[in-house]
Amino acid sequence: MVSDASRKAAEGLIAALPQPAGEAGWVRDVRAAARTRLFEAGAPHRRDEYWRFTDPARLVAPQSAPVVDAGEVAADHGGDGIDAFPGIDAHRIGFVNGVLRPDLSAHARLDGVAIASLADVLTQDITIARELFGKLELAGQEKVLRPLAMLNTAAARAGVVLQVTGTVATPIHLGYRQIGEGAAVLRHVVRVESGGDLTLIESGHAANSLIEVDVAPGGTFRHLRVSLGDKTPTVAQIFGRVGEGATFKSFTLTADGSLMRNETVIDLVGDDAVGHVAGAVLGRGGDHIDNTVFVTHSALRGESRQVFKNVLTETSTAVFQGKIFVRQPAQKTDGYQISQSVVLDDGAEFLVKPELEIYADDVKCSHGSTTGALDPDGLFYLMARGIPRRLAEAMLIEAFADEAIEEIDDPAMADAMRGHVSAWMAERA
Repeated sequence: MVSDASRKAAEGLIAALPQPAGEAGWVRDVRAAARTRLFEAGAPHRRDEYWRFTDPARLVAPQSAPVVDAGEVAADHGGDGIDAFPGIDAHRIGFVNGVLRPDLSAHARLDGVAIASLADVLTQDITIARELFGKLELAGQEKVLRPLAMLNTAAARAGVVLQVTGTVATPIHLGYRQIGEGAAVLRHVVRVESGGDLTLIESGHAANSLIEVDVAPGGTFRHLRVSLGDKTPTVAQIFGRVGEGATFKSFTLTADGSLMRNETVIDLVGDDAVGHVAGAVLGRGGDHIDNTVFVTHSALRGESRQVFKNVLTETSTAVFQGKIFVRQPAQKTDGYQISQSVVLDDGAEFLVKPELEIYADDVKCSHGSTTGALDPDGLFYLMARGIPRRLAEAMLIEAFADEAIEEIDDPAMADAMRGHVSAWMAERA
């Protein structure tokens, strides 16, 4: 039973944010149900099993929506303040303090995808979003309660709705920028139809962001998220449903975040579905970066991979909580999970919780985790050939992180991630 304090904290989160108005009746019903679920669950607390490694106190402090003067953001940054993917052509959509900024967004038409503002779509009775908005988030609460996702469903007003009907040749880049105090809340809804193919990029900072992704049979969805130097407490969530023969792949690079929680929840509901979730963490100072992943296998011959690499210095902390849940019908499941950390300073810490929960009897599932210093033999080998210690460390770290980066299909985007790792290591020199 939820405590009075936890319930009051949840009520405070809702009360601090402006309540959406002018929306269709079905949206009001979804939001009312989400508020009820949030009050019943209560705000997350360190005593909760899935928060015992990460103190959510700063994430649940009530914050009103921020405001910003339109002149404060330069249009040439696309709203995210960083160029996370240099040299890569992408269709930019910019958000500042949780508000869609048309002046920071591309307006050219893309073949194979219909793009709409979430705020506009939620005023309509007939829309593809009606089948998804709040539905995938609700399904993702089955085994583990996720109150911050409930909050997003109850309060998010800004975002995009993407309906992918073909191959989208240009990635869509959602760029976020937050200025000043407050909590920017963003929600995106994506439907990839059969045969559709989309690459979606996120970069920048929003206090609470959530994507619901439905990948129809034979569809392909690729997702890359980059968050660099965010000192605002942040939670980024993605809920996916993957149909027969469909593919879902997600990669997140998180560096220098004072408190960041990345949650990925996917359900492989169709036979022969593929779900890969990977990430790299670069932590220093007092950073606390948490990757929490829950993959459900619900059908035959599903394939999942979870590959996470962490590089930790000074007093930084990385958390990995990864679960593979196999339902009884999901025979022939192939589930793989690995999380590894290199700790470069004695004050850094890696906290890990790998889990398997299996109800099928014909599966191949494994998990593993390691934590340690750099390989002394490899370091000695490089230094013996005249390479300075810091450069030798950087070379070994880049090779270490590459197993996760190799999960990215696009070579140019993989190289961009390698560039961020190299730049981060160079700053340490």
